[in-house]
Amino acid sequence: MKLFKAQFLCLMVLSVCLVFISSCKQSDRDQQEENAFSFAFLTDTHLQPERNAAAGFKQAIDTVNSLNPDFVITGGDQIMDALGQNEARADSLYDMYIEMSGLFNMPVYNTMGNHEVFGLYESSGIDSSHPLYGEKMYEKRLGERYYAFNYKGWRFYILDSVDEREEGTGYYGHVSSDQVEWLKEDLEKVDPGTPLAISVHIPFITVQTQLHSGSTEANGDGLVITNSKEVLSLFDSHNLKLVLQGHLHFLEDIYANGVHYITGGAVCASWWTGPRGDMEEGFLLVHVEGEDIDWEYVDYGWEVAVNED
Repeated sequence: MKLFKAQFLCLMVLSVCLVFISSCKQSDRDQQEENAFSFAFLTDTHLQPERNAAAGFKQAIDTVNSLNPDFVITGGDQIMDALGQNEARADSLYDMYIEMSGLFNMPVYNTMGNHEVFGLYESSGIDSSHPLYGEKMYEKRLGERYYAFNYKGWRFYILDSVDEREEGTGYYGHVSSDQVEWLKEDLEKVDPGTPLAISVHIPFITVQTQLHSGSTEANGDGLVITNSKEVLSLFDSHNLKLVLQGHLHFLEDIYANGVHYITGGAVCASWWTGPRGDMEEGFLLVHVEGEDIDWEYVDYGWEVAVNED
């Protein structure tokens, strides 16, 4: 009888343990599902009245809305363009983008691109004394050039990777000193275990040049961020997981030291003239579960109109 009671007691304890373990596993699954989210990364739209770009962008927006991610991050070069245009043209392009981006059904976080910089080229007919010169027009129309936001345990950094050359003849890839200081201060307040993501327009790293021109070919300072090592080193003691990049109209995923550096193709592909190589007009859809990342490139089906005359 005593043996039976002991066996019964053991079975009861084992049953309770199994229920507890099962409950813990279910709780972990529920927590993972609760923390899961997705977002779209749309870079290089080059919105303009020409080339049927507005219809293409609208089709991309409709596709994003049908997929219903939690939010959208843009990767820069929203418009085409402010660099060499007069104020009226540049301002009208910003109007166009603001109106159309309002069609997204979810929040939009913008990243600055080189084509948003106003009046940097002589063809614009303005100089640096203009009140909206350079990045000031972007700040007035779209907001801060660099900032951060949190979502479901992640912290996202939106950075401005475009800087003006000292001689005033163009732009180059560079994260300005004010951003570096801001990043240092902000990261001091962030738990080292927090998963982090960065969005920039001009890439930190890329293999595009080496693939196209040879393995020993160097990147120009207009293609990559020139102080990339300085900026990325700020994240050395943190949990950087993802870097989203644009500018190159190129699709790549470089996985190094636990970080995905994804150059996200282009909404306009070859500037609204069709595919660029084998890359169609598209955007990234990024799926996040805990600290795990999965992504896909979404071809939203836009085709260049064929003149049948």
